[in-house]
Amino acid sequence: MKRNFALVLVLVALAGLTGALAWFQFVVKPQMIKGFISAAPRPVPAVAVAEAKLENWQSRISAIGTFRAVQGIDISPQVGGVVRAINFESGQDVQRGQLLIQIDDSVEQADLKSNLATLRNVELALERQRQLVAGGSTATANVDSALAARDSAAAAADRTRALIAQKALTAPFSGRLGLRRIDAGQYVSPGTSIVTLQQLDPIYVDFPVTEQDIGRVAVGQSIEIGVDAFAGRVFKGKVTSIDARVSIEARTILLRAQVDNASGELRPGMFANVSVLIGTGRDVVTIPRTGVSYSLYGDTAFVVKPASPPAGAAQASSAPADQPLVIERRVLRIGDTRGDQVAVLDGLAPGEKIVTEGQLKLQNGARVRIDNESGLKPLQETPRQ
Repeated sequence: MKRNFALVLVLVALAGLTGALAWFQFVVKPQMIKGFISAAPRPVPAVAVAEAKLENWQSRISAIGTFRAVQGIDISPQVGGVVRAINFESGQDVQRGQLLIQIDDSVEQADLKSNLATLRNVELALERQRQLVAGGSTATANVDSALAARDSAAAAADRTRALIAQKALTAPFSGRLGLRRIDAGQYVSPGTSIVTLQQLDPIYVDFPVTEQDIGRVAVGQSIEIGVDAFAGRVFKGKVTSIDARVSIEARTILLRAQVDNASGELRPGMFANVSVLIGTGRDVVTIPRTGVSYSLYGDTAFVVKPASPPAGAAQASSAPADQPLVIERRVLRIGDTRGDQVAVLDGLAPGEKIVTEGQLKLQNGARVRIDNESGLKPLQETPRQ
């Protein structure tokens, strides 16, 4: 009996000890860990911020364009022959009427001498027939025949002169030549491209805009152009003409603007970033594009502001420099974009600070600290397209 009673007491004690250990392990210990974690100071994330600024922006339409010459041709001969002389260098500036290529015209020169001799002979014959008619010694029909012979000989001489002129290729307008594609002594056939000639000042830029913007563009509007070859420079011009139809494939309309190019830096075929200036400037709030989080549900930004003081605490007259900061997620209405800046039409006031780096680790109402030195540094030159 005593032995059984002792065994029961031991089993009860073991069961109680096991239950106590289980209760400590699964109830008390997690509560202790949770309390330690909540009591431990949490690190305040560092963020880079930027201040919203009030700037004067003019509405604009952005487009991609291509430069083209006001006049640009391939100089080609109308008749074939051997090149006798080349009177230009590649890339040379030439004036209208300047002789560029001389094709051998010795045969035509000889034909011209023969034609001129024939012309002189028929002119003398015509004069004799006129004298005879005046004296009544011949019929008027003979004068008519002599006159026709004279006209035929003159036409033959004119034709030979035209052939000679076609073998002397001159510049039809002033401009800059391209690369020479022939050599002296080479035979060229009709239509062979010898060299290009481009009028560079002024120069055109053609660019398309969407059909939705047709009502916003007009002849005479100013444009600003950026060129990859001259980063940071802005070339200005004016819209000179608008195409008469909208492209069925792209639903765009083509515009042409004229740009001064006295220095000749802009070349036909160059890529152009075109901005058409619309209306007058207006004041808008601008922030860096990196501060905006874009989504299907709306564009938002984290606004940094001082944390609210604890309940019952005295309200300080001015916020101290080390006052805790919190963030507020705010929905914005975004407008035009210019470079790395974006216009905010609604949702932000000038002077407010927004987070520009470190948004992924933030939640609405979280505390933050400002550290603009640890952020990414902007590139000295924006990558070209």
